[in-house]
Amino acid sequence: MHPQTAPDTAGGRFRERVPLLPLVLIVSLFFLWGVANNLNDVLVAQFKKAFTLSDFQAALVQGAFYLGYFVVALPAGAYMRRYGYKSAVILGLCLYGAGALLFWPAAALATYGMFLAALFVIACGLAFLETSANPYVTLLGPASSAAARLNLAQAFNPLGSIAGVLIGQQFIFTGVQHTPAELAAMTADAREAFMKSEAAAVQMPYLIIGLGVIFWAVLILLTRFPAVALRKEGAPIERGVLRHLLRDGKFLGAVAAQFFYVGAQVAVFSHMIRYAQVAMPGTADKTAATFVTVALVCFMVGRFAGAVLMKHLKAARVLTVFALANVLLMAVAALVPGRAGIYAVVASSFFMSVMYPTIFALGVEGRNDDERKFGAALLVMAIVGGAVLTATMGVVSDRIGIAHAMLVPAVCFVAIFLFAQQHWQRAMASVPA
Repeated sequence: MHPQTAPDTAGGRFRERVPLLPLVLIVSLFFLWGVANNLNDVLVAQFKKAFTLSDFQAALVQGAFYLGYFVVALPAGAYMRRYGYKSAVILGLCLYGAGALLFWPAAALATYGMFLAALFVIACGLAFLETSANPYVTLLGPASSAAARLNLAQAFNPLGSIAGVLIGQQFIFTGVQHTPAELAAMTADAREAFMKSEAAAVQMPYLIIGLGVIFWAVLILLTRFPAVALRKEGAPIERGVLRHLLRDGKFLGAVAAQFFYVGAQVAVFSHMIRYAQVAMPGTADKTAATFVTVALVCFMVGRFAGAVLMKHLKAARVLTVFALANVLLMAVAALVPGRAGIYAVVASSFFMSVMYPTIFALGVEGRNDDERKFGAALLVMAIVGGAVLTATMGVVSDRIGIAHAMLVPAVCFVAIFLFAQQHWQRAMASVPA
């Protein structure tokens, strides 16, 4: 049965009506990569305990993860152009599942490096998913509502993020903690047994995730998708497309804004448990993880609120206000550590919510199909900010404390504010007097 067309009531044109099942399967991807992304926040704390790591060493969890995005994003864009959106999604899910299954031998060997390699494989899969799913959603309707539509689809991402934190809180965190002095007092065998048991806590959750993701890949393989998801372009990319994008100041501004946004988001969430434990001494890891869950609920509410706001306000205007709010909240977290600081950190997630999809939509706005696909790949490459800035925040935390390290994401939000303001001024200048 071929997709039907229906009138676009806004413009009197006809557009493709997307069958419900393919749409649900694609939107579900936003949930699935949310699980992987925010399980990392739990892993940072868990591996810090299991391998006795510094803040910087623990942040390498995000370094390995987001390096995978950076390395694979352009190849994913090329693969998507040659084989279509659907094929890219299936390959991405297979890589995601394979990386999750690698956690079993990594835990059995209790080797931190192997965990990092498994996270790299998962990230390679997610790079395929994000490179394909984000632009695909922008095509499912009028271009004028692409940012709002992507924000709505991305609203399912924090549901996955909440699920990821809850999985980690309930099935990975053991609730057993020892101070450095207590660890030093243990015998070598007792200390090794403790660390191995903490590393083994990740095995079963990641085994179930890996098998579930591979099942989802099979389900998508067997489902018929609209023609736009299957379109293949075997010819090499037209010469000059990438060169044109890399010389386009407006597009490069979006790439830079995405770099700073992902860096800020990942840094804040990765260090939130650590911040809570320092701000409120004596807080257990399971209790501290509750702040991450609450933050993700705020994030999800912000996504839906942003989608509603963008029906009445320009996307760049909403982004400008939200970025400014987060500059102020990060300043509070840095300068007023304690209960007020952790509340500010949690509240910042509401205003972060619209940033990724809005920057993404503004970056590919008005592009032709080739530019949209490779522009999407470059915007996904910018996710490497999650590796660079999370590690930077870890270094700052090791040297001057976790509270003052919140100035790192504060600077990032200043950069996003400047991008949004510039985009808003361009939009206003194009409006007839």
